[in-house]
Amino acid sequence: METNKMVLGLSLIVGLLSSGCMTAAQHQQDLHSAQEQKITVGVVQKEIRKGMTGAEVAEILGSPNIVTTDEQGREVWIYDKISTEVSYSKSSGGGVIGLLFGVVGDSGGVGGMPGASFSKSAGAESKTQRTLTVVIKFDKEMKVRDFAYHSSSF
Repeated sequence: METNKMVLGLSLIVGLLSSGCMTAAQHQQDLHSAQEQKITVGVVQKEIRKGMTGAEVAEILGSPNIVTTDEQGREVWIYDKISTEVSYSKSSGGGVIGLLFGVVGDSGGVGGMPGASFSKSAGAESKTQRTLTVVIKFDKEMKVRDFAYHSSSF
């Protein structure tokens, strides 16, 4: 019967030691969100073309932040986006180590054996800010005549 308690205790310890432990480097890899932003430099480069209508641009990029006109009365749409991503990832684990040899008595160990507890944790945090400004200039027929963009990340 004592052997079964000892085997059960050791199995429990091994299980606790091997579960839920990630290094800080593994957490760092998990920080970036899976959801992509709708407006990106890649979307602008791939989808926006000269000659497109305002409706086509709005379908791809959504509503602009600013609508204004140039000196000749032609519309200019400005998309000014700022995003901040803050991610935190953490894991911790712990357990009780039962001493196989030692004082006989009940001191909180596994199966009535004396023991000691331990804990370990690891984590990582990341904060990134990005900006994207897209300027789309239309002609008198509301077709894209020119566009430009600028992005930064810090």
